[in-house]
Amino acid sequence: MVNRSDSLDRVFRALADPTRRAMLTRLAKGQASIGTLGDPFAMTKAAVTKHVKVLERAGLLVRAVEGRVHTCRIDPAPLTKAEQWVEQVRSFWEGRLDELSNYLANTESRRAP
Repeated sequence: MVNRSDSLDRVFRALADPTRRAMLTRLAKGQASIGTLGDPFAMTKAAVTKHVKVLERAGLLVRAVEGRVHTCRIDPAPLTKAEQWVEQVRSFWEGRLDELSNYLANTESRRAP
């Protein structure tokens, strides 16, 4: 049902952190500098850069450098792949739960007097 994918693993690892999810939420509104991405968080610029690098390695973020300014934008393609994987798993479990529901309904109807 599910194939192992290093790129998908990197995406889910990147999304596991609330700071990185917040950064992606900000980037969904438009591109931003690394400084702007770090503004809402009480962390050093080095820590912000580490988060950006994790997002970049996962393919969720694209960084452009102009002089000393690093501008980031979101790349939605890896999110689409993650969404497809979640949909496969959701479909699988919905089917299994439907089967369980039918089994329980049949069991109850056999027990009814």
